Amino acid sequence: MKLTTWSMIGGVAMVAAASMVAFRHPVVVVRSVPASSAQPPSGVTTPGSMNRDDIEEFLDTALPRQMEDEHIAGAAVAVVRDGTLLTARGYGYADVEQKQSVVADQTIFLTGSTGKLFTWTAVMQLVEQGKLDLDADVNTYLDFQIPATYPAPIRLKHLMSHSAGFEDRAFIFARDPGELLPLGPYLARNTPRRVRPPGVLSAYSNYGAALAGYIVERVAQKPFAHYMAEHIFAPLQMRHSSFEQPLPPGRYEPTSRRAMPSRTAHTVRSRPNTSVCRPPGRVLRP
Repeated sequence: MKLTTWSMIGGVAMVAAASMVAFRHPVVVVRSVPASSAQPPSGVTTPGSMNRDDIEEFLDTALPRQMEDEHIAGAAVAVVRDGTLLTARGYGYADVEQKQSVVADQTIFLTGSTGKLFTWTAVMQLVEQGKLDLDADVNTYLDFQIPATYPAPIRLKHLMSHSAGFEDRAFIFARDPGELLPLGPYLARNTPRRVRPPGVLSAYSNYGAALAGYIVERVAQKPFAHYMAEHIFAPLQMRHSSFEQPLPPGRYEPTSRRAMPSRTAHTVRSRPNTSVCRPPGRVLRP
């Protein structure tokens, strides 16, 4: 249940996210395209001539139509140019049953697999500190062993490029917080088959990303969520973002409004990958 709309116009990056790190402001700058890299046709609006009214008119026209086509309950959009927030807009419902509207600077969203980018950032922090080696066999850092199905070991860099050769599994969710396991035991009990040698083919792997998160946890000698809070979210002043699951009651909720996501979401059985928000009686995927 998520919708991501990417629109690149010159140096502007827009992200529309629905039911997606529990960001109060779900802003992700995808890439910056220099205005000089392409000349727009005559009459076409350029980044320099765009203003807030132009952007909001476009969003107010395009987003509701796309949300209806894709059956999306709610979305929040932020537009950033040159480090400046041009606008942040909320659309649809945070809670359909209660008819509670999405408020761009208050409703907390899941980011889904966008959270993997934060996992890779944590890995590279530890690489820079000399505590991790991208060429090392991942078994060097684990308290359980990935089977030696092929002669070549899985290296940390293979996890980051989704080329470890794991068979990916679609169902990684739990419907109740009681079903959640600590990360290490979950990964040890649910190791997927190795179906190809590492480094041969990139194939998306949730397990590989979770394994990288566990390696961060073991090397840093603290829970993954705590490491992320201290070394990534705190320096970035992302006070309403977390990998904790479930979220501690009240910690990440707005003071002026308790905005909730849809009640139909599930939770991931293992903890890293992405962050969470907490609807009534449920936990969403991290």
